[in-house]
Amino acid sequence: MNELRLGTSERHVRSADDFPRAATALFPALEEELGPLSALDQQFCEVISLTDLGRFTQAYEWCGEGRPPCRRLWLAHAFIAKSVYQFPTTGALIEALKARPTLRRLCGWETPDDVPSEATFSRAFTEFAEDHLPQRVHENMVKVYAGPKLVGHVSRDATAIEAPERPAPKPAVEPKVPRKRGRPKKGEVRPPPPPKRLELQLTRPLAENLADLPTRCDVGCKRNSKGHQESWIGYKLHLDTVDGDLPVSAVLTSARTHDSQVAIPLAQMTAARLTSLYDLMDSAYDAPQIRAFSEQLGHVPLIDANPRGGEKMPFAPAQARRFGERSASERVNSLLKERYGGRWVRVRGAAKVMCHLMFGLVALTATALFARLC
Repeated sequence: MNELRLGTSERHVRSADDFPRAATALFPALEEELGPLSALDQQFCEVISLTDLGRFTQAYEWCGEGRPPCRRLWLAHAFIAKSVYQFPTTGALIEALKARPTLRRLCGWETPDDVPSEATFSRAFTEFAEDHLPQRVHENMVKVYAGPKLVGHVSRDATAIEAPERPAPKPAVEPKVPRKRGRPKKGEVRPPPPPKRLELQLTRPLAENLADLPTRCDVGCKRNSKGHQESWIGYKLHLDTVDGDLPVSAVLTSARTHDSQVAIPLAQMTAARLTSLYDLMDSAYDAPQIRAFSEQLGHVPLIDANPRGGEKMPFAPAQARRFGERSASERVNSLLKERYGGRWVRVRGAAKVMCHLMFGLVALTATALFARLC
């Protein structure tokens, strides 16, 4: 029954032009069958109508041998509901599914006894994390609904993600050969210094740049808006956000990773999904390689200058006004943490942490898209 209700909307929405027609018929049809929908019920339906989850969960369908597993489509619905309804744990999600008939039927189960156990949810979540399911769903949403339109600004920023795990031991570092000081002797040829990560990223494809970024859990440190040092154990989520507070790309790294090390991979990822004009970044991204790559993509980089002991160079008035749009990235970071589970990380390991965050980003992105399309 659930496939007939929500699956119909998913099958008929294949572009931004088709969406308003399907959206106008979504709520009346559901309320006729399920009764009045709350605001969160309606938001959940909006999110599911844009995800096209049925196409991405076909690989998990029963092959006809052995006991049929629980439908992965319904479990994916439930994990998105966990973010939309702000359930802090999977146990709280299961209790709500058993106690709320409307939510349970929207996800796919008819009776409380049909809701699977927490172990089944855990196994499915592991599969989704290994297959990068929410990342692929999010990428498809951005390409279908935001890709055909020209985007004005891409705001780039990172946010701390605390995780309930111990920092991983630091990898062994090969001892550096000390370089001779002073000028080389006549005829002496000294080897050039090894290239830095930013220099290598300019010549490598996205897959290699992502594989080179550290993803182990460690201790991060930053200076807050009041000038005090803050530290946390976990990871750092790097986001690209466009006009309308719409997150379009995401990368998870170790907490210690500097923001500038992820700028070029994020730019590569975003450029493959949509066309934009301006790249807005704070002073942490002030590096010649990042500026050069932005210009190579045909963008205009607006990066807050890092004085590095000198005098800070201000923006021109028109650039300063445009740079003010960078606050979109801060709003999305705050929304993800306060409204879509960014503060409720209960899993361990970079893959599972990213899966948890991406289900929240899928819900956040679909909500923003629904507001733009309607």
